Amino acid sequence: MRLAIVGAGPAGIYAADLLIKAERDFEVSIDLFDLLPAPYGLVRYGVAPDHPRIKGIIRALYEVLDRGDIRFFGNVKYGTDITLDELKMHYNAVIFATGAIKDADLNIPGIELDGSYGAADFVNWYDAHPDFPRTWPLDAKEIAVIGNGNVALDVARILAKQPETLLSTDIPANVYAGLLESNATDVHVFGRRGPAQVKFTPLELREACDIEGVDTIVYDEDFKYDEGSQKAIDTNNQVRVMVNTLESHRGTEPTGATKRLHLHFFSAPKEIVGVEGKVSAIKIERTELDGNGGVTPTGEIREFPVQAVYRAVGYFGSSLPEVPFDERLGVIKNVAGRVLDEEGHQVPGVYATGWIKRGPIGLIGHTKSDAMETIACLMADRDSWWKPATPEEDAITDFLTAKDVQFLGWPEWLKIDAMEKALGEASGRERIKLVDREDFITVAFEED
Repeated sequence: MRLAIVGAGPAGIYAADLLIKAERDFEVSIDLFDLLPAPYGLVRYGVAPDHPRIKGIIRALYEVLDRGDIRFFGNVKYGTDITLDELKMHYNAVIFATGAIKDADLNIPGIELDGSYGAADFVNWYDAHPDFPRTWPLDAKEIAVIGNGNVALDVARILAKQPETLLSTDIPANVYAGLLESNATDVHVFGRRGPAQVKFTPLELREACDIEGVDTIVYDEDFKYDEGSQKAIDTNNQVRVMVNTLESHRGTEPTGATKRLHLHFFSAPKEIVGVEGKVSAIKIERTELDGNGGVTPTGEIREFPVQAVYRAVGYFGSSLPEVPFDERLGVIKNVAGRVLDEEGHQVPGVYATGWIKRGPIGLIGHTKSDAMETIACLMADRDSWWKPATPEEDAITDFLTAKDVQFLGWPEWLKIDAMEKALGEASGRERIKLVDREDFITVAFEED
């Protein structure tokens, strides 16, 4: 069997690894394709640079690809460099594992104003995604971050931190230079629910509340608990830890730090206010507990002066050419990983896994179980696989070369990896990321 997987992040790599290790009565050969010249997906381009523990996942992914039984093709764009019909020429089936990198919409007045940003775009900037701008506007003094999940905390933490504290990470020079120019003094994080309903993880919350040189400010009016909230605190250790972390900051005296992180709860965004086309304030509506741990609006509107707003209300998948897509949910149409057409019939040979399959929810454990489900379906569908005209392993490399696609294999990635580590070592750091796509290509193909 010849299998193509489009997307070389955790979802794609786990799917490849699971199939290689699965009990089966046939040989399998797997090629991983990615739009980027680097593997690892959101683990490389969606995790804040000051989270090295989470990035330890890369070590496990590296070991899978370094075994040599799965081929990596980086810098290959599905839909142009290779199409679905062209995949059918070389493979028996394809799994799409393209994830989600766009921001979900937030439909409130003023969202289009200058100074209103998607958190995912900011993350892609500070994580040095090669397809995003090299600069970012950081002239705002007062900033609003909308959302009560880990991405909201990541964004708030990077905006509030002293840039010098990031110099031990893989942060590129252009990002460090940009953060040095930041005027931020006050970062406000707004969530519509209460402290017992936040979607943070305890580690993320502790890190955000303990930033060197930053005062964390919480507000007494936000510490209310109904029966549903108390049940969550009593039965869920993670919720209890987070509530205790937040409670520990009540009544703390300001230290006189030059930056402040404000955590607001029961605050639903209603409108972004603008002056001459630029963000000048945000209006929120206070909410209240409904008795079951949920919230309802109160009608009370408050306004906070801010010059920038970041929405961190979730990621959203992108449609792919020739693949049925659910525009409402932002996922490939599927059941258990089997892709369905507009009439609900299974599309032979086409599968999905990861966030593009189930939506941007769940952590690494969910991604593994998700891949297991898809692989089980794929193996059960053996009779419906494609019958490729040129399944030989060399055929796909010859095909891409003939199309002038400048693809990178695993050996080329290892050269890039070594260069990033060498750049880091020169500055006493583990690595410094390459940023521009042209730099990846230059390093990958320079003569030894």
